[in-house]
Amino acid sequence: MVQVTELGYMGLGVKSLEAWKDYAANILGLEVVDEGEPSRCYLRMDYWHHRFILEEDGTDDLNYLGFRVAGVEEFREMHRKLTGAGVEVRIGSEAEAADRRVLEIMKLKDASGFPIEIFHGPQVQADKPFHPGRRMHGRFKTGDGGLGHLIQKETVGFEKTYEFYKLLGMRGGIEYRIPFPGLDKPFDLMFMHCNTRDHTVAFGPPGEKRINHLMIEVESLDDVGLAYEIVRKAGIPVPMAPGRHANDHMYSFYFMNPSGWMCEIGWGAREATHQSEYYQRDTYGHEPDEAVMKKGLMEV
Repeated sequence: MVQVTELGYMGLGVKSLEAWKDYAANILGLEVVDEGEPSRCYLRMDYWHHRFILEEDGTDDLNYLGFRVAGVEEFREMHRKLTGAGVEVRIGSEAEAADRRVLEIMKLKDASGFPIEIFHGPQVQADKPFHPGRRMHGRFKTGDGGLGHLIQKETVGFEKTYEFYKLLGMRGGIEYRIPFPGLDKPFDLMFMHCNTRDHTVAFGPPGEKRINHLMIEVESLDDVGLAYEIVRKAGIPVPMAPGRHANDHMYSFYFMNPSGWMCEIGWGAREATHQSEYYQRDTYGHEPDEAVMKKGLMEV
């Protein structure tokens, strides 16, 4: 059965392209590529032409997600599958595909009405090795697992959201059921995966923005420590201290970006288990910074 194979790229709208260029290179360690396009730049983390497109449109939010399918046959089959399920899909023009540096693209919206793109054939620049924006001990972990994961907003409930992403070939479910004082029932977080990465997209936290956080994974634990040191020295708020997640075993920490949502840098995640289980808290750490939350810097 046809499915998406990875989260290939993301489009981010920003208010300040210059602030994001500095943050991407000197805090995250990504490679910033400026090809002379007005109000746009690209961020690399491996051999792909890009993994992120930044556009200075004033939104400071997630604009779209780009999910990959294996090839032209899978692209055709996915189109048939989605239209057969009643999803409105538009095949992009050659110019639109070229704009994303892919061979073919289709555009649609998820159950909450947020833009999704499905593509095949990304441009891979084998002649242009990735050059990090700052010193790193190792590399970013991408490969078959895609660029990382994100938690995004949903507005129609878990059931409809799950059914849509199941159409894309994803699977998953509730992985955290967290009791909170004062709430009648626990707070649930739903995670879905499409490859060996424990999750590619997750849903649950409320907020005004479409995106809660973006996670990028590194191959060296030392790069988590180095990033934490850089973030602290830069005075960037850290809403969640270093710790290890119970679901994917990722050791990570969370910190703010210029758009007012969070980035997470992590290491050591296990592969997806493909079996349902849930947790009430993380293995250790990830203590929230109450002062940061009170300032309204974290949308949870």
